[in-house]
Amino acid sequence: MSTVAAEAIHRLPKFCQGIQHSGESWPDFDRHAQQPVIADGQSAISDPQDTRAAYQTLLAADALRYLTLHLTGSKASGHPGGFASSAEAYAALALLGHTNIVTEVGHHAPGFYSAMFLDGSLEEMGITTVEQMCERFRERDGLLGHLSGAIPGLLSPAGPLGQGQHFAMAGAMLHPNKLFPFTLGDGGMGEPYVLSSMMHFHTAYPKITNFLPVLVWNGYSQEHHSMVSRMNNAEMTAYWRGHGFEEVVLVDAKAFDDCAQEGAYADSSRFSFGQRVAFAGAVLSEADRAAKLALGGTRTVFIIKQMKGTGVHTVGSKSHNLYPGDTLDTPHIAEALQRRALPTGAWDLVRTNLQRAGGGPAARTSVTESILDLEPLGELPLQEFETGDKQVPSTAMGALVGAVGKADSRFVVTNADGNEASAMKNINEALTIRHPTGDDLYNQGPDGQVYEPLNEDACAGLAAGLALFGSRSLWLSYESFAINGLPIVQTVTQAMAELRRRTPSVVTMFTAGALEQGRNGWTHQRPEVENYFAAMMRNGNVYPLFPCDANLIQVAYDWAVNSYNKGVAIFASKSPLPVRTTLEEGRQAMEQGAITLYESDSGSGPVAVIAATGDMVFLPIFEARDRLEAEGYRVRIVAVVNPRRLFRPGDVAWDTVAEPDSQFMEPDAFNALFAGDALLGVSGGPSACLEPVMLRSRAPRDVFAWKRGETTASPGEIMAFNGITAEAMASRIQQLMEE
Repeated sequence: MSTVAAEAIHRLPKFCQGIQHSGESWPDFDRHAQQPVIADGQSAISDPQDTRAAYQTLLAADALRYLTLHLTGSKASGHPGGFASSAEAYAALALLGHTNIVTEVGHHAPGFYSAMFLDGSLEEMGITTVEQMCERFRERDGLLGHLSGAIPGLLSPAGPLGQGQHFAMAGAMLHPNKLFPFTLGDGGMGEPYVLSSMMHFHTAYPKITNFLPVLVWNGYSQEHHSMVSRMNNAEMTAYWRGHGFEEVVLVDAKAFDDCAQEGAYADSSRFSFGQRVAFAGAVLSEADRAAKLALGGTRTVFIIKQMKGTGVHTVGSKSHNLYPGDTLDTPHIAEALQRRALPTGAWDLVRTNLQRAGGGPAARTSVTESILDLEPLGELPLQEFETGDKQVPSTAMGALVGAVGKADSRFVVTNADGNEASAMKNINEALTIRHPTGDDLYNQGPDGQVYEPLNEDACAGLAAGLALFGSRSLWLSYESFAINGLPIVQTVTQAMAELRRRTPSVVTMFTAGALEQGRNGWTHQRPEVENYFAAMMRNGNVYPLFPCDANLIQVAYDWAVNSYNKGVAIFASKSPLPVRTTLEEGRQAMEQGAITLYESDSGSGPVAVIAATGDMVFLPIFEARDRLEAEGYRVRIVAVVNPRRLFRPGDVAWDTVAEPDSQFMEPDAFNALFAGDALLGVSGGPSACLEPVMLRSRAPRDVFAWKRGETTASPGEIMAFNGITAEAMASRIQQLMEE
């Protein structure tokens, strides 16, 4: 390093400690960078057409590029290329005061962390210098490889593609006077439903236009050209217009190229300095126009088109990822950093602008950094059904859902396959399906609270996004079709485990499961949905619930809707089934995790314990009881309602999550329920939700569970196909007694 460069480094502000390079002064620096373009006391650029604004937008973009490459190079790991091609767009939106920026692209994390560092948000984590930021990048309790709910100032997690629009739409619904831009890579456009989900939302909520898709069209995906890379500008514009966007604002770097680059995608960092400023100015003014259109009621998308990897160590998909040899000292990384190095005096200017943008650091001003006030629900109108009656569990829950929606005007129910098909028409009657065509026959109208796009990704996405942003919601699904919506529920539930604030739990309910759907064959038999949630129970904030009747399901939903920072999944049937518990017994079952439904009151024979998750599956279980008692056995039937509570405390990461729940069933209580001479676990779905019972029991034991689907005419037939019959259960218990 030269003596001049070394002296320049020493003049860098304290927060720049760790930066290795300082650049030459830019042309006209004294004229255009004398004062921050966001004045003291202001939260945005006052005149986007001002040359100083364009100049300082480019300074911010290059600062973000430098830090992104420096951060990833410090660990020879991470993804600099994608964010680099969006840097002008991010800088422009931030300096315009629109700092509630969401992304779906987890690979843009280093750029977002750099932005949060520059605006001071990372100081909430004790990160005050570049050196500290690098030390904690991709480290535990630091800056995760993909965006996390734990990072101050960032609105939502990111990683799985196709999710960003859901968070932006949720934010727009809850905060109508704020803009929610979200960045979408052209590689991510290959995910299912991205544009169709926005089109459905626009149709259902035509007045909510204050979310702004920002397409980062750079021609490449993770390891190859993107599938839309061959589209021309007119085709891309038509593509978005065809999905309901009225205005497509596109800024193409190619139009500013003065160095004859080949191909459709230009690297703006190679332009002459004047053209770089011109390009930044165009991005700034057009982003301002797009933002005003979106806030003004026009469905708008903003597209920035430039080469992936602009301004970092290489371009195209080769810029996507750094590998173990790509360290800060590697020549091609060091040379790229030298090219992007800012003049010494620029860093304070960039930081001041970003600290003022949006009214202060994002860690203080982002909408997700404070708790959203909720309308009080009061006591829900639970209806106590007589034990022995036959009632439909899903319908009983539907009445409560309607009551929640009546009390909370922001509450939204999402469902792809129809509430009426799940015996929950009472929800539609109470809250109305949201549809521009009013029709009382179908319980639909333009102001409804029931959102019904015909894909589960859009249903789960909006419900999960609303919960993460602080509002109540409910995703209802035919269990079979839920698979497409589960990834975002998992992502958000994990984010809730990391949040520094309270937010309503992600509540889901799956009905018409495998046992009820035999006639439909494989398309409707997906018991692995239960397995999905069972696998997450050890996370610490995930609760699959198995209410066994119409009383207990009301207690389960009441508990779920009043909980925080959890992922709650309720599984229940849409068929009339015997009521086996009182409401008070249901509350006991929810709190302790399980409850005895039946116990032989006479005899001295061996004790057979049958523990089950579900509701319909108890029909053959009670038949098995009759067979066993006729053979002289005593029988105890236990409903496993809240299996998360049945683990031992050390089995679950309960103390690592927000709103920790340390309640687990004590050994004496466990033995009172499950101790016997033989234990048979039974599930109409997978066996995984019975894991804590099997783990803790010391009795001879076995499990009866779902094996595979088949087309059948009745639940009894599908259970028999899977070996879940009274005869088989009684026979297996007798064998266990003899082993």
